Amino acid sequence: MATRTDTQSPALHAADSHELIRVHGARENNLKDVSIEIPKRRLTVFTGVSGSGKSSLVFDTIAAESQRLINETYSAFVQGFMPTLARPEVDVLDGLTTAIIVDQQRMGADPRSTVGTATDANAMLRILFSRLGQPHIGPPSAYSFNTASVRASGAITVERGNKKTVKATFNRTGGMCTHCEGRGKVSDIDLTQLYDDSKSIAEGAFTIPGWKSDNVWTVGIYAESGFLDPNKPIRRFTKKEMQDFLYREPTKVKVNGVNLTYEGLIPKIQKSFLSKDKEAMQPHIRAFVERAVTFTTCPECDGTRLSEGARSSKIKGISIADACAMEIRDLAEWVRGLKEPSVAPLLTALQHTLESFVEIGLGYLGLDRPAGTLSGGEAQRVKMIRHLGSSLTDVTYVFDEPTIGLHPHDIQRMNDLLLRLRDKGNTVLVVEHKPEAIAIADHVVDLGPGAGTEGGTVCFEGTIEGLRASGTVTGRHLDDRAAVKATVRKPTGTLEIRGATANNLHNVDVDIPLGVLTVVTGVAGSGKSSLVHGSIPAGEGVVSVDQSAIKGSRRSNPATYTGLLDPIRKAFAKVNGVKPALFSANSEGACPTCNGAGVIYTDLAMMAGVASPCEDCEGKRFQASVLEYHLGGRDISEVLAMSVTEAEEFFGAGEARTPAAHKILERLADVGLGYLSLGQPLTTLSGGERQRLKLATHMSEKGGVYVLDEPTTGLHLADVEHLLGLLDRLVDTGKSVIVIEHHQAVMAHADWIIDLGPGAGHDGGRIVFEGTPADLVAARSTLTGEHLAAYVGS
Repeated sequence: MATRTDTQSPALHAADSHELIRVHGARENNLKDVSIEIPKRRLTVFTGVSGSGKSSLVFDTIAAESQRLINETYSAFVQGFMPTLARPEVDVLDGLTTAIIVDQQRMGADPRSTVGTATDANAMLRILFSRLGQPHIGPPSAYSFNTASVRASGAITVERGNKKTVKATFNRTGGMCTHCEGRGKVSDIDLTQLYDDSKSIAEGAFTIPGWKSDNVWTVGIYAESGFLDPNKPIRRFTKKEMQDFLYREPTKVKVNGVNLTYEGLIPKIQKSFLSKDKEAMQPHIRAFVERAVTFTTCPECDGTRLSEGARSSKIKGISIADACAMEIRDLAEWVRGLKEPSVAPLLTALQHTLESFVEIGLGYLGLDRPAGTLSGGEAQRVKMIRHLGSSLTDVTYVFDEPTIGLHPHDIQRMNDLLLRLRDKGNTVLVVEHKPEAIAIADHVVDLGPGAGTEGGTVCFEGTIEGLRASGTVTGRHLDDRAAVKATVRKPTGTLEIRGATANNLHNVDVDIPLGVLTVVTGVAGSGKSSLVHGSIPAGEGVVSVDQSAIKGSRRSNPATYTGLLDPIRKAFAKVNGVKPALFSANSEGACPTCNGAGVIYTDLAMMAGVASPCEDCEGKRFQASVLEYHLGGRDISEVLAMSVTEAEEFFGAGEARTPAAHKILERLADVGLGYLSLGQPLTTLSGGERQRLKLATHMSEKGGVYVLDEPTTGLHLADVEHLLGLLDRLVDTGKSVIVIEHHQAVMAHADWIIDLGPGAGHDGGRIVFEGTPADLVAARSTLTGEHLAAYVGS
């Protein structure tokens, strides 16, 4: 072994001087010329109120540029298949490393996507069963519920030298259940919702919306087709008449001298109602479709999605369907017990993936769980799995609130994982609001001071101790602790749930008090959503605001989504004596050059597309003639550029007074979205902003019971107080509010707590506590009780 002879420390190597990620002059979204230096191989947490510019700096500037630069290293041919990314609005970005983004985007809600298919665990299981399964039924595709069996035979011509025609047969064994086509569920139409079989067609038997007896295209064609007796009650139809009525193939008929196509009722309903997007339907038609179509478990595969052959092949008495239905921690145990040298590398890889699930706190899931049913926090943790055992170092990991959906008990485990990624020599950037997660930061960047146009500047950079002493909004609220209520409201009634067995619930009986603020708590996977969403009937009087994504393109904005634009357009039209359609950028008033988008998109094939402001309307989206019409001294583009707070004042008094618009704006301000501009595209809103926008739209509904799913998602510590005030106001107006929540401030503020547990998956699904927050703190009998007691300092 060589020995060193020089005693002087060598000069710093040039390669070791790149210890910082430098951002200079970032102007993406609301950022105001931000310049910062972020230390590499450290854990940096970005804080600030919702809408202050954290995501714009971390995701839209640093991570986006890193991904764009990596994409540019590929050939132009490969880039043509990749998403095109525009260069962010920034002067200098220096010292970037490869960025791996783990965000909160929901996983695709495709009915064929499961936890197993999304994480490659299914792919490995299929190979395992194709090698060891008895009886042997074929290659890995024979165990895949996304692959159908195919058989073909015929003549093929081989064009090589002398052409010759040869006979060929082709076989592929798939594992898809033929009845449900690998979906596990079959849709059924409830005929009782389509017609009253005690009446005849002439008596108005149809109960389908819009089907009037005088409409020749709907009722008339059945009455006059000649296939049916219109005066006979439907229940007395013969077998042939019933077949013609429900299932007849399209047939040309003449009705009152007009040529029409007669078709059975079920295919007609499927084409006219079921092939359309449910979200785009009018409310009464959507309600009809939800009543008429029922989804039931496939009777042939019993919901496993797999063919009989795939279910018959077993390893040690377990089929691939059984393996996917197990909780992942049990499956990991089973895989550990398989000792087969011929597939040793495969078993090692599969075991590592399954143990990563357990380590990250998702051992309670099953591989057959549909990906679309995962919460935002669960989806983000599933995406983390592939990075946990990675040997890569000097990578930048970017996380978007990784503690979302985590019980305080699980946050410590998530913190350990983030620190482990950092200790391997990686740069970890985290956008976060929870004090427990901010506490582990090596470096903190606080953005603000406000949201929207009032944010976008760096208020503080440094250590956590420095943040506490800094006097910024985050610094002041970092040690906020809500006290348990001294007195709680008395319930006005109860909502009884009896024998709830959805997912992991163990025959749960519980009385949810009405007229108060009830908080449902428990560790992730304990059965909270199953109890609340699965057992409370989502019928009349129940308004459910979950975390599902808002549907909306870059043309949608808060004004269009909340219905605010309708009263505004009518007010403009009334004052100016013109049509309301002129004041819509998606209708007659749109600028013809950019079609009302405000920007011109230029597609440059494999290069990043360019969006340049429209020169004709200067980004205002409307024709010049429309902008000559004013309301209260403002044109429509100036109104859409206002923030909610400004608009609330504008439409509240004076010439522009519009009570209908003012009411919607009040609700938006109530949920803490006063800083949003009315015309801001929905695609630029954060997860928390979208949920609060949904809450604002639902607050106008005539519901008596509000069910909210983690409304503190994406909320800054300072805004949680605002949310609690809103929940109180809802209860004080006579509503019942049921909240699924992990935030201790909301728990402390509750009138009644229902705690599920004690663990997750099959270890959960039971009620472990019912009572007031004060009783829970005093008893300390559950994990929630211990954490809440520590939080309130008792």
